[in-house]
This record gives sequence, structure tokens and C-alpha cells, in this order.
Amino acid sequence: MTATANRIATGKAPPRRTRAGGFTYLGLIILVTVIGLVGAASLKVGSLMQRAAAEEELLDIGAAFSDALRSYAAATPQGQPQQPPSLQELLKDPRFPNPRRHLRKIFVDPITGKAEWGIMYISDKQGVLGVYSLSDAPPLKIGNFDARFLNMENKSKLSDWKFTLSSQTLLPPQEPPAAPGQNQAPPLFPPAAPPPEGAMKPPEEPAAATPPPAEAPEPDAVTPPPEPPAGEAKPEEPPAGDDPAGRSTQDQNQNQDQNQDKEKAEAEEEERRRDERQRDEGRRNEPRRER
Repeated sequence: MTATANRIATGKAPPRRTRAGGFTYLGLIILVTVIGLVGAASLKVGSLMQRAAAEEELLDIGAAFSDALRSYAAATPQGQPQQPPSLQELLKDPRFPNPRRHLRKIFVDPITGKAEWGIMYISDKQGVLGVYSLSDAPPLKIGNFDARFLNMENKSKLSDWKFTLSSQTLLPPQEPPAAPGQNQAPPLFPPAAPPPEGAMKPPEEPAAATPPPAEAPEPDAVTPPPEPPAGEAKPEEPPAGDDPAGRSTQDQNQNQDQNQDKEKAEAEEEERRRDERQRDEGRRNEPRRER
């Protein structure tokens, strides 16, 4: 029985379709689109982060190559070139009897994924001067480099990042010492040529007269003390062996004796004058008595 016959037999109208199913389908399409965009953005961000990490690894590997070239140049014996003929000499230096390694291994380029590098030579593929990546992709990092990588700023390709031995650290070629008797470098100031014969010589300056040596001052002549006049008696000098304390005691005794004699003489003189005055008064009174 078909659907139409069933509808006629039952007498019921068929159910109407609603528009809810169309909106659900449209929302599902939008959701899938958003998920795809988010996934694509995540993949792009992840790819950029992986690329930035690869560039940082490239800088580290390039620094290892630069250090190896610097170590090779510093260990160069006298009279030999400072640059290796190839990168293999950095792994095992053939200039020494014992194995000496300046580089651990030939690293893989993190950009190309191969252990192949572009090599910079001094001239005609002789003497390795530096290495660089073979990738021509534009770098993500174009600034804010370390001091040793300042020459890599604003480069358009990764192959422009050159990892070389810096010119500041490049040692001058060592030469064997010159044997005695060989030509030596001329002096900076050549000696003056002698004047021709017959030329007037400049007058020689007289030598400065040396002053006579200073004479030692003569000692002052000791003048003898003046002698007293002939009429005056010289004071008696005390004997050489007398004691000063004894002399002072004797002087005091002498002074006392002299004072006593002087007082005694004055008393006698006073008594004599008194007697004379009394005698004069007695003489004056005698005529008065006779009268």
C-alpha cells in the first residue's frame, strides 16, 4: 500500500516539514569551518615556531663552526697556514701526531635537514674561511642578534648568514724568526748624514764654568781678656782644686769679719768724736769760771 492510499484510507493529512533541520545543517557547516580555520592557524603558528627554533639552532651550529676555525688558527705552528683545507681537518687535525679535535662532528643543517654546507674559501678553494646554509628561504629573524652575529641583520636569505672567523680574532700569519745578517726593517728615524767637508761647523758652546767649592768658614779668633792696669792688683784666683761650696763659706766668713771690723771702727770713731766734743765744751766753760 502506498503512502497516498494510506492517507486516503485513514483520512489524515501528512505532517508538515519544519525549518529546524535547515538551521542545524547550517550551524554544523559553520562549526566545521571554524574548526578548520583554527586548525590551520594552529598549524601555521606551529610551523613558524618550529622555523624559529630551527633558525636558533642554525645560529648555535654556526657559532660552533666559528669557534672551531678560531681554535684551528690559534693552534697553527709557525710557517703554516691558519685556515684548514676542508672541514674534515677540524675533526682531526693532521698537523699534530696525537689526535686533536677542533669540532665534534659535521652538524646537520636544521633548515635543509642535510649535512651539507656552503663553504667560503680564501682563494681557489684553498683555506676554509667560513660556512653558510644552502637554504634560500627568507629568515624570520632579521634583528636583535647577539654581538657576534651583528653582520646578519636585515638579510633576505638564510644563505646570507655567513659564519666566519671574525677579522678581530684572526691571528696574523706566523713567520719564522729572521736569521742574523738578513735584511731587517729600516729604522723609523734614519741617522742624520754627516756634514760635507769644508762646511762651517757651528760654534761650540762654552762649557758652563763650575763654581769653586765653598770654603769652610774659619773659626772666630778667641780674643784674650784685657789685662788690668799696672797699678791695679790682679784679683787672686782661687786654686784649681778648691771646692765651690768651701769657697762660698770662706767668703761669707770673710764678709762677716769685715762687717764686724767696720762696725768696731765706726764705734771707735764715734767714741773718739764724743770725747772731742766733751773736751771742747770743757775748754769753753773754763774762762767763764775764772771770771
